[in-house]
Amino acid sequence: MKTAIRVISDGADGAANDLATGTRSLDVFYSGLTSARALAKRAWRDGNELARTYPNATAVLSNAAAAVARQRSGARTQLYGLANLSDPERKLIAEVLGAGEVAGVVALPDGSLAQIRESVLAGIWRVRIGSGPAREYLEVGAIPQIVRRAATDLTSVDLAIGPAPVGAMNVQPVLAEIRERARGWRFGMRAHVINLTLLPMSVIDLAFLQQSLGNGPVQLIFRGYSTCRVQATGIRNVWSVQFFNSTDNIILDTLEIGDVPIVALAADEDFQDSAERMQEIIEAYFT
Repeated sequence: MKTAIRVISDGADGAANDLATGTRSLDVFYSGLTSARALAKRAWRDGNELARTYPNATAVLSNAAAAVARQRSGARTQLYGLANLSDPERKLIAEVLGAGEVAGVVALPDGSLAQIRESVLAGIWRVRIGSGPAREYLEVGAIPQIVRRAATDLTSVDLAIGPAPVGAMNVQPVLAEIRERARGWRFGMRAHVINLTLLPMSVIDLAFLQQSLGNGPVQLIFRGYSTCRVQATGIRNVWSVQFFNSTDNIILDTLEIGDVPIVALAADEDFQDSAERMQEIIEAYFT
């Protein structure tokens, strides 16, 4: 099996893995799900009472449901702050939305990390910047806007290609292709994919490729039947997209030059499905 390129710091890598696998908690932002489950049980008995007791949570969820119903993949995202909610209300929202299969971290200029987690409803994300709840919000859209912002603002516009190390085989032409494609890409263009799995790349090639691309500020991990890791490199518009099997061996290793890889984005059909499911959930809890 080919060794995967690692293009993000170990700290961010560990944080993203913890969030995706549930090592920290099934809920990215809150432990203490026992209380939330108790609230959920009460919801089934008296939804009107729950709505009266937690009006802010009810309003946030209703607004998110309306937003996801009209959301489109290319549209601007919609944000709903949670700073004015009490702890029980935030826990209730966590219980209602659940934890989906996509988690990630975004490195910020001040050295802190933003944590993102898609709910069980595709296109509805929970985001927290730093460690406190004051900067926590729900976001409805294809991907939280902080992902695109970091991938643009905290990456280099050009790829410097140094002399290849002894033993390198094909890394230089690959780097030249990456640089040319990254320079020429514009928003709205299709992504260009380089399948590293099919190329005769040695361990030396891959190590030099990683060194040349550098670490990026974004890492997303998808846990389903297999694992997919999407990482921004240190070069603008260049992403690493890797798929792993159940034993964590890489089965597909690609570089994408373009916008945030489509595998990470919620699509129009996802919004439609989430809107229908969200309405059912709200009716079950609050009516």
